Amino acid sequence: MSESFTHRLLPYDGVEGFLEGALPFLRDGVEAGDRVVAVAGPARELLLREELGPATAGVEFAAADTWYSHPSRTLADCLSDADATAWQGRRLRILGEPVWASRPPLEVLEWQRAEAILNVAFAGSDASLLCPFPSSLPAGVVAASRKTHPETVCGSRSLANPSFIDPWAYSAQCDGEPLPPPPASAEALKIDLPDLYWLRAYVGDYARRTPLPDEDLQRLLVAVTEVVTNALRHGEPPITLRMWTRTSGDPSLVCEVTDGGRWPPGTGYGLLPPRPPGAAPSGRFGLWAVRLLCSIVQIRTGDAGTTVRLHLRLPAVPARKAPTIDRA
Repeated sequence: MSESFTHRLLPYDGVEGFLEGALPFLRDGVEAGDRVVAVAGPARELLLREELGPATAGVEFAAADTWYSHPSRTLADCLSDADATAWQGRRLRILGEPVWASRPPLEVLEWQRAEAILNVAFAGSDASLLCPFPSSLPAGVVAASRKTHPETVCGSRSLANPSFIDPWAYSAQCDGEPLPPPPASAEALKIDLPDLYWLRAYVGDYARRTPLPDEDLQRLLVAVTEVVTNALRHGEPPITLRMWTRTSGDPSLVCEVTDGGRWPPGTGYGLLPPRPPGAAPSGRFGLWAVRLLCSIVQIRTGDAGTTVRLHLRLPAVPARKAPTIDRA
C-alpha cells in the first residue's frame, strides 16, 4: 500500500460544513476497500447513514461516548486496529467526532495531548484520521486542534496547518502548569524500604473508605506498585506517598508519589505504547501501563524532584433520601 499516514482537522460551521468534509472522506474509503469507521453520536450517525445511502454498508459505526472512554486505551485500540487492518492489505480510515470536548478540564487536556501524540504513535502506518471540530466548541479547544493536526481540510483540499507544532513540544506545554498542592487533609506515608506488601495494604485501606469500585481498586494497586518501584529504583529520597479524594468538579481518588530525583529528557513519560520487537524503544513501558490503568496521570519533573499523580474517577454516590414521617 502506498498511502501514508494522515491526521487531518475538519473545522466546520453547521451541518452542511460537516457533511461537505465527512462524506467524501467516508465514500473514498469505501470505494478504495478501506476499513472505514465513523465514530459519532446518535444524531451524527443518523445523519451520515441517511446521506451515505448504499455506501453505508461499507462503514462501521461506533458510539462516540464508548469509543472515547479513555485516551491511552483508545490510542492502543486504534493502533491495534491499524496493524490488524494492514495485515489484511487494507487501510484503516477513521472519522472521529470529539465528544470529549465537553468533559472536565483535566480529561480534555489529556485528549488534546493524545491528539498530538498519535502523530508519533501512528508514524509509519498508513492509517487515515479525520477529526471534525465544530466552531461552536470552546475557543480554547478549537485553537488546540490546530496545534495537534498536521493538515486542515478546506473544501476538497487538504492544506498544511501552519499552527501545527511538534507533538512532544505540545505535550510539554500540557505539563507547563505546576500541580496544585495536595490538600491539608491528604494522608502521607514516607517510603524508606521496598516493602510493597504494606504499601498495597495502606493504599487498599484508604481506597476502601471511598466509593471506588473493586475493579478500579485492583488497577490502582498495580499502578501505585509500578510508580513506587520506579521511584525506588531510579529516583532519590525522600519518597512519599500521599492520598486524598477530590470532591469538586469530577470526583476522584488521587494518589501521588514524589521523590527527589529528576527524570532525564527523552523518557517519553509513558505516553507511547511498547513498540514491536526489534523497533526502537518508545519510553518507560511501566508508565504506559499506569496510564492504561488510571483515569488521569499527571507527571512533573525538575530540579525540585519528580511527582507522579494518579487519578481514578469515583462514581457518583446518590444522596440519601430523607425518611418519611407518618404524622397520622
